[in-house]
Amino acid sequence: MSFTLSTTNHGGSSTATVSTTGTRRDPFDLLGLAVLYSGWYLVTGLATAVHWAILFPPISIPLGLAIAAGVLVGWPSAVALAVAFTGLLLLWRRARPAMFARWITDRARTRFLTWWRYRRNWARLMKACHLVVSTETRTVTPKLVGVAIGKGTDRVRVRMLEGQCPADYENRADMIAHAFKAEQCHASIVGPATVELRFRHGDALADTVLLPRVDHWTKPAGGVA
Repeated sequence: MSFTLSTTNHGGSSTATVSTTGTRRDPFDLLGLAVLYSGWYLVTGLATAVHWAILFPPISIPLGLAIAAGVLVGWPSAVALAVAFTGLLLLWRRARPAMFARWITDRARTRFLTWWRYRRNWARLMKACHLVVSTETRTVTPKLVGVAIGKGTDRVRVRMLEGQCPADYENRADMIAHAFKAEQCHASIVGPATVELRFRHGDALADTVLLPRVDHWTKPAGGVA
């Protein structure tokens, strides 16, 4: 939208007139943008689906077979295969819980917590902790190199920006911990321009430990243990 100011003289007085001109976007441009964004989201969704299918083959392969059976044979076959594969997964979880956790639950937990705790708001929280470098044209954020999710402690490796030093992170450890909703944060240098942030999200010593029963133990004769 543009504004035009014109002045008209009438004898000894002048009158100012403001006119507005609106510009409308071409419908074909809007349609092209919609198609472009739809294609981008479709490609991104397919890439994410392929990535997760590679990460969890015990789930993606049976699911793919069930979908193929539904397309080629019919939906009753797809439902039967889905029920059968679900039963096999439950049997696997009951028979080999450690293997099931390694292939399914632990891997899913690690991926989800990595995104939820760190990657989801990484740039925003780094800016809140005053660890970004801003110029007239752009804002540079420290690179998140890797994340290792533990039972009570997470290890996050960060590539520092030019001009930063480990003390910049050590002095802001409490601020970083509060930003990422952790109980404690400790920063240490682990490589060239690389700092490791150790986040403590829980106290492992506070977990309940089940001890074995000692009913069968008997006190030896004479009262000496």
